[in-house]
Amino acid sequence: MSTPPDGLPIYRVLTGADDATFCRRVSEAIGLGYELHEGPAVTFNGESVIVAQALVWPAQS
Repeated sequence: MSTPPDGLPIYRVLTGADDATFCRRVSEAIGLGYELHEGPAVTFNGESVIVAQALVWPAQS
């Protein structure tokens, strides 16, 4: 597939609390065909750890 399904963009950044729900969202994107772009960014908001993970749709050659 040369483009992401369902009209999704080729570049996405998922953010959320560092929990199972966030991990499932990233895993689902990988399952669709996205690839991780670099490592995640992590911060602490005073209550919980917040993660941001960029994903890209692989370039077709």
